[in-house]
Amino acid sequence: MFGSDFMTIVDEDGTEYELEVLASVEYAGATYLAVIPAGNEEEGLPEISILKSEDDEDGEPLLCAIEDEDELNAVNDLIMAELYPEEEEE
Repeated sequence: MFGSDFMTIVDEDGTEYELEVLASVEYAGATYLAVIPAGNEEEGLPEISILKSEDDEDGEPLLCAIEDEDELNAVNDLIMAELYPEEEEE
């Protein structure tokens, strides 16, 4: 796994967004992605979004926000451990 993965998503209004995938984790039988906007050259750190991958009625992957706070906290902990494993070893 060298370099970053990029993906393009389209919202319900047809607007396309390119995202950089920082990490992907499995939790409770679902896949979650940590993403930031691609090509974000602004000063400071970009905000990381965590999206849940679900299948729609056609079996196509659909990315959605996590509504449950406990689920979000658990997934956030897994993603942070994936992104910063050296800090967990100390």
